Amino acid sequence: MSIQSEVRLMKKDAPFMAASSLEKRNNALRKIKENLIANAEEIFEANKKDMEAAEENKIAPSVMKRLKFDQGKLDDVCAGIDQLVSLPDPLGKITLARTLDDGLNLYRVTCPIGIIGVIFEARPDALVQISTLCIKSGNCAVLKGGKETAETNRTLFNIIHESIVEAGLPERALLQAQQHSEIDELLLCHDCVDLLIPRGSNAFVQYIMNNTKIPVMGHADGLCHIYVDSEADFEKAIPVIIDAKTQYTAACNAVETLLINRNIAKEFLPMAAKALSDAGVKLFATEEAAEIIRENGTEVKSVDEQDFKEYLDMAISIKLVGNVDEAIDHINRYGSHHTDSIITENNEAGKKFMNMVDSAGVYWNCSTRFADGFRYGFGAEVGISTGKIHARGPVGLEGLVTYKYKLFGKGHIVGDYASGKKHFKFKDI
Repeated sequence: MSIQSEVRLMKKDAPFMAASSLEKRNNALRKIKENLIANAEEIFEANKKDMEAAEENKIAPSVMKRLKFDQGKLDDVCAGIDQLVSLPDPLGKITLARTLDDGLNLYRVTCPIGIIGVIFEARPDALVQISTLCIKSGNCAVLKGGKETAETNRTLFNIIHESIVEAGLPERALLQAQQHSEIDELLLCHDCVDLLIPRGSNAFVQYIMNNTKIPVMGHADGLCHIYVDSEADFEKAIPVIIDAKTQYTAACNAVETLLINRNIAKEFLPMAAKALSDAGVKLFATEEAAEIIRENGTEVKSVDEQDFKEYLDMAISIKLVGNVDEAIDHINRYGSHHTDSIITENNEAGKKFMNMVDSAGVYWNCSTRFADGFRYGFGAEVGISTGKIHARGPVGLEGLVTYKYKLFGKGHIVGDYASGKKHFKFKDI
């Protein structure tokens, strides 16, 4: 059966998924965790096949890190499920209650988006995070993971799907697309699919946006910055920079560009460059910064700021700026509006940065790696959005719901108000 046919059948089950009780959805999540743990060896064996195939195909080391699904990753996704279960129901929340007139009451109530198509990178834990978030939020989901983890994804999906059916949720609440050709089929399902969330390269996300009528939410690049201000605490700055760059280089929230105030460059830049180099990070810098780095014996390659990029590897770009305003201008001009951080003890500079940097996440004296749904307490994330409509930053449960207006009357008609026979009262309940 084609993806289009499958999605049309899913559309019929979507209202039942939306109307499912919190108890049933939470029970499904508990079942998923239980069955993932029970079938751990089967999952690890499938992942071993993917890893061996990736090595044969000489997959880049930065990508290989994403492919692995071991006991640590299993523990992480199970912790995410526990967190999801503990969170309140995102559905049925009344965000507005208003009496329009006697006996005529209006409510704005949260509800699922409906059917969400998520096309994500080769990262098996993402499949668990995405599917469980969709279940908790009452959405149906079409899932397409990267081909590099096909065996792991297939095994994980089967376990998750069997768990939700066992818990009494609709059988078609989740659907896995396994062939690359099915992506183009999915893009044509604008009559059934309510939202697409692509996760991957800039070119891939642009392709999705340009080839579908379905609304698209997501981000293309993760070109994140740290600006070290003239009044930075060096003892705070160095560990933050090292963490943001090296803790997990393949993540979209890893820092890629380091901006340093020119007034502290002679003192701070050699320290930062040595710490980064000692950690195994390759340095790229504008000529002004590169001169200072070389004077102190650290290897660096000179580049123009137009060549700064998202490395997703042990590499970083460095530039000197005159003040916080110049740092803000650089970030807003060259950044991807993902996550950017300032290191400073100056409240005025910190507040200006937080208010004027146009990014989904703006941080003060902390690592960009905190930009994560799990670390925000969202129970992981379905993706990160750098857009400004509907959801921004790590998209957790709140980003997977919309709302509907429910109006309760007693035979009220608009004609009475249009003629002046009756008048609206507009009182909040």
